Amino acid sequence: MLDKTEDISAVAQAWLDELERTLGKPDGGALDRLFLAESFWRDALALSWNLQTLAGRETIARALATLAPMAVPARLRISANRAAPRWVRRAGTNTIEAIFSFETAIGRGSGIVRLAPDAADGNHLKAWTLLTALEELKEFEEQLGTFRPRGQAYSRDFRGPNWHDLREASRNYADRDPVVLVVGGGQAGLAIAARLKQLQVDTLIIDRWPRIGDVWRKRYHALTLHNQVQVNHMPYMPFPPSWPTYIPKDKLANWFEAYVDAMELNFWTGTEFEGGTYDEAKGHWTVTLRRADGSKRTMHPRHVVMATGVSGIANIPDIPTLDRFKGILVHSSRYEDGENWTGKRAVVIGTGNSGHDIAQDLYSSGAEVILVQRSPTLVTNIEPSAQLAYATYNEGTLEDNDLIAASMPTPLARKTHVMLTEQSKELDKELLDGLRRVGFRLDFGEAGTGWQFKYLTRGGGYYFNVGCSNLIVEGAIKLKQFGDIESFTADGLQMKDGSAIPADLIVLATGYKTQEYLVRKLFGDAVADRVGPIWGFGDGFELRNMYARTEQPGLWFIAGSLAQCRINSKFLALQIKAIEEGILPREAHTA
Repeated sequence: MLDKTEDISAVAQAWLDELERTLGKPDGGALDRLFLAESFWRDALALSWNLQTLAGRETIARALATLAPMAVPARLRISANRAAPRWVRRAGTNTIEAIFSFETAIGRGSGIVRLAPDAADGNHLKAWTLLTALEELKEFEEQLGTFRPRGQAYSRDFRGPNWHDLREASRNYADRDPVVLVVGGGQAGLAIAARLKQLQVDTLIIDRWPRIGDVWRKRYHALTLHNQVQVNHMPYMPFPPSWPTYIPKDKLANWFEAYVDAMELNFWTGTEFEGGTYDEAKGHWTVTLRRADGSKRTMHPRHVVMATGVSGIANIPDIPTLDRFKGILVHSSRYEDGENWTGKRAVVIGTGNSGHDIAQDLYSSGAEVILVQRSPTLVTNIEPSAQLAYATYNEGTLEDNDLIAASMPTPLARKTHVMLTEQSKELDKELLDGLRRVGFRLDFGEAGTGWQFKYLTRGGGYYFNVGCSNLIVEGAIKLKQFGDIESFTADGLQMKDGSAIPADLIVLATGYKTQEYLVRKLFGDAVADRVGPIWGFGDGFELRNMYARTEQPGLWFIAGSLAQCRINSKFLALQIKAIEEGILPREAHTA
């Protein structure tokens, strides 16, 4: 096995050189000799204009051999300013991992190739995974560094409008409509708006809350992020190095306000999106916005980006007899603080992150708490187990780690998370055994793929333990199973064993409705049926209808963690820019 950096670099560059030579030949049949039989190519717009993953040597070779001339990559070179090629272990396989740069006729890109020995061919090193990701469009580079705006419009004309005047005119939209309307002002909305701003695409964010950041600020009092700060930076503006490892929700909310100001994003608060229709002939939407003062504004953006996240509209299930309860009933999205419930009796229904956190908050405030479990739940300690998935972010640059994250094809990511889940089960054995003893029903995701794939397929169903599980094991917070409830009464719960549980408060930590529900409500059945399922994987390797063109021209979706939004907002913004410049058709599936 090679162990010298210069040898590894030479091997990786030789593979890239051979790929470039082979792509340039009329007969692309030699391409399959560059890949392992079980191999993956993920392209993020660079060569196919899609977010797509192909599996298998023959499939990859066939696709690369039929690239359009404008998409054939050239000048494939090991990146001098990125992490050097190295031996690493990914998804249980030792591999050479090399970051490279390339360009096509219309853009510049970055990629990662992972080389592993082919036991069926003399252990020659061949590609196990390949990523090709578009970074920028030629002639439409982001306004950064040497491309930054010079500010001459206001810095040299002493009689004209100053910077503040221009900003007010920009965000007021008194005499124009935005090219892009972003619905939702959380991390998803801010990330895509910031990317589009740098590409000079006129973009307006709207949000129903009265203040920027309220999407986090208005959540329950004790909330902090459950993953660590190094993973969670926003595009262009990393958090200060002095920030805590786990970011409090109000601190993040205040950062969102500062971010909007610093990045000069146009943002309307207190604005409700009431729905829209698309004009195929004119290529724009007609949408209605209701402002905080009750007035309405009709706009005609060419693109609508739904950035309402995977937790938008509260899901309040139809639970028989619940309407009999005469105490306070709230969904977790409306729960604020346990201080008002000191000495009272509370029942929390649902055992995801919110349910556990709210139960612990109520207990810490002196309430008597019962947690009701509806379905098996994955539990993992927040440290170290829940952070294992982010290990790469503890070393190297954010830029490199984001590229590595984007490069792992879904089948290998699943394999990785099965391994991490098994590791976390060993680390958390004492806790998990204790939960089983008190009757808590555990699961570890489909086929043992853990919490990450629970999030990617259903948006929840897990808990990062920050102490509530220990309280359950100790009996400080009582556990009941939903199936053991006979009915709800005016003052609590009637159990099937004949016992009664009094309650002053019931909190429904029952999650949120799917984005399909919101699309159908805002755009109608025809659009919802055309778009289809949103989020999750279905039979494919990519999240459905996320970050990419949908079957409804001009309608886009972005959601996920801060890291997901940071990484994928670039790809979404590049597609919109390419459409606006006539490089890419509006319709999907045009690879």
